[in-house]
Amino acid sequence: MGLAGPSYSRGFNVYVLVGLPGSGKSTVGRHLARKLALPFIDSDHAIEERLGCTVREYFEVEGEERFRDLESEVLAELLGRGEGVLSTGGGSVLRSLNRERLKAQGMVFYLRTTPEDVFRRLRHDQSRPLLQVSDPLGRLRELFAIRDPLYKDTAHHVIENSRPHVGTLVASILKHIQPSKSLSAQ
Repeated sequence: MGLAGPSYSRGFNVYVLVGLPGSGKSTVGRHLARKLALPFIDSDHAIEERLGCTVREYFEVEGEERFRDLESEVLAELLGRGEGVLSTGGGSVLRSLNRERLKAQGMVFYLRTTPEDVFRRLRHDQSRPLLQVSDPLGRLRELFAIRDPLYKDTAHHVIENSRPHVGTLVASILKHIQPSKSLSAQ
């Protein structure tokens, strides 16, 4: 049974997941959206629908700066929808405007995952443009060093994600959204 209703916690109807690529944002987001009876939106998929190509293809042709411009536009539109569970791209927090919007318009959860755990999950994934380098683990460590403070700054809640079950992560998030009903939602 979902937790549907006009408002779940502190007036937020948009629940945002941030974290490194491969931290589980999309998987956890889909499960959370089902529990809350809300739409699920993956910002990277929304961008791909708009472009008609993959993020990786656009990134390779246009570069990161142009991609980040488009990402900011799409995030603003998605947040403006007013309700749902939003999984963001791993670099969405790089721009201060995005961090401010996410924090102001949604309840933000940082799925904090170590670079080593992400590497184990993604080592064979060819779809992540920032990881197509000679030392992906080294690259993940660099990304973590830069982005961890930004994720923490953006998040209302940090959820440690060192390989727990998806249901455990969803239950941890639900405790912050609606403490009195999180147990009945499991």
